[in-house]
Amino acid sequence: MTIVARVALALTLGALSGPAFAAHGLAWGDTPKYPPGFAHFDYVNADAPKGGTLNLAGYGSFDKLNPFTLRGLAAAGLGTLMFETLAEASDDEPFSMYGLLADDIRFADDGLSITFHLDPRARFWNGDPVTAEDVRHSFEVLTGKQAHPRFRQYFTDVARAVVVDPSTIRFEFRRRNHELHMIIGMQLPVFSRKWGGAQPFDRVVQDEPITSGPYRIERFDWGKLIAYRRDPGYWARDLNVRRGMFNFDRVVYKYFKDETARLEGFKAGEFDWVAENSAKNWARGHVGRRYDSGEILKQEFRHSNSAGMQGFVLNTRRPEFADVRVRHALALAMDFEWMNRQVFYGQYVRTASYFTNSEMEAKGLPSAGELALLEPFRAQLDPAAFGPAVMPPTTDPPSSLRGNLRRALALLAQAGWSVDDDGVLRNAAGQAFDFEILTYSKGLERVAVPWARNLEKLGIAAHLRVTDPALYQKRMDEFDFDVAIHLYAASQTPGNELLERFTSAAADEKGSDNFAGIRDPAVDAIVQRLLASRTRAELVTAARALDRVLRAGWYLVPHFYAPAHRVAWRARLAHPATLPLYYAAETWLLKTWWEKR
Repeated sequence: MTIVARVALALTLGALSGPAFAAHGLAWGDTPKYPPGFAHFDYVNADAPKGGTLNLAGYGSFDKLNPFTLRGLAAAGLGTLMFETLAEASDDEPFSMYGLLADDIRFADDGLSITFHLDPRARFWNGDPVTAEDVRHSFEVLTGKQAHPRFRQYFTDVARAVVVDPSTIRFEFRRRNHELHMIIGMQLPVFSRKWGGAQPFDRVVQDEPITSGPYRIERFDWGKLIAYRRDPGYWARDLNVRRGMFNFDRVVYKYFKDETARLEGFKAGEFDWVAENSAKNWARGHVGRRYDSGEILKQEFRHSNSAGMQGFVLNTRRPEFADVRVRHALALAMDFEWMNRQVFYGQYVRTASYFTNSEMEAKGLPSAGELALLEPFRAQLDPAAFGPAVMPPTTDPPSSLRGNLRRALALLAQAGWSVDDDGVLRNAAGQAFDFEILTYSKGLERVAVPWARNLEKLGIAAHLRVTDPALYQKRMDEFDFDVAIHLYAASQTPGNELLERFTSAAADEKGSDNFAGIRDPAVDAIVQRLLASRTRAELVTAARALDRVLRAGWYLVPHFYAPAHRVAWRARLAHPATLPLYYAAETWLLKTWWEKR
């Protein structure tokens, strides 16, 4: 096979020929860890008891049960608890999948199609079998105009879904893409054609999704609570990729309006488990009688996740952020070292890369392979992209905040900004430099306020705007912001998500993740080369080249990351002894924890 996706059983069939299927799983660039007929994943307890209720915290509000449309806020838990995909990702491997709805998979030798045979046992909760027509319907609805536009962008290289027979679906690709066959398997949610009846999909708001997953909606109170009950007839409960998973009879999300209420609710027993994102809460909030007695436990769980990039996103659609020198100057005003000492109890590590904590992170000078991707754009790129990988400013000696602010003023002057007699930074037209920092969490004041204080020393007025999650999402979808706090999460094998984050085609696509408004031919070309990678070495080279260009563009003021999940939970809950390598904390909880008996 041209793309190295070896499987445990030999794939000897032609690209589109023959009715036989051979693959229990695929691993991009490697051999799958788990053999055919494996009993269960290593990071689960196959004998975990079933039962009990898990109470969790939702944040903000929700107003719909359809997580796939642009407008509104979907209820927490829908994706993990109700919707299934053709294959299940392994959290032990960088990029592997094993059959879930599909019992056999065949990836074409030419890399231009993948075929799935559906498990004849697969059923929706209404008793209907999951058919190839349901899979095609799900794909066509999600890539149509009534679903969130990110699906059209994400699956843009899928030419069509072909129903081969009632149990067989083939996806054909417009071009070779290093990961498309994998994301079709692991990231295409499948639902029944009967969901919503004859309504337009964007009007399907209050109808319970007809899905094949382990839970159904038991009840909900708009914006306040949603409860799920495990389906006793769940079709895959004994499947190897589900053994030891989804162990709670009920999962209930109670919604809280802010982080303070959430923390106090947890300590008071309103819910059972929390992944803590606040360093202050972790150090000073998760203390007290219940912790001392052992009723509440807390632990940091290490992970190998790529940390991606969190930061202040600068919206280059705004004229004041269009000049890279200005963006660089704004980054120079952030004193991470002071914040980490004084505000975050030394718990964080500075984020340097869009692929932080992974082999995709650019370091030092470009390799020969990276230079080959960068050279065609030398005249258009900032020279910094060809030097040592751009690093975020530091105030560790011999550097200092004062020195960084001097550099920032020099860059601003080069871009046409100067400080007037009143200490206000203005451009040649007399316009003062002021902007709004948008967030939905009051807790992020601890990040924004110190930065704003330093910007004030440059004559810049930055105002923090804390809004509710619904308005925040609406404004982000419409690119109606100056600066926003955002996390670009990164997978271990980056791919199609880069199209909607960084390419020119997504810059005007409302609802896309290209919040910075990046329009750079070099970025567009390198993303395409990355998607066409045939080996992991090619992928790593392209990702590092992309990282250099993005970092040299100063589209974000980088923040920081925690190298572990900080989790507190009630002692009646238990987790497997073996941790996965790559995992999101709440998904890990929902899939693998249980209540002690």
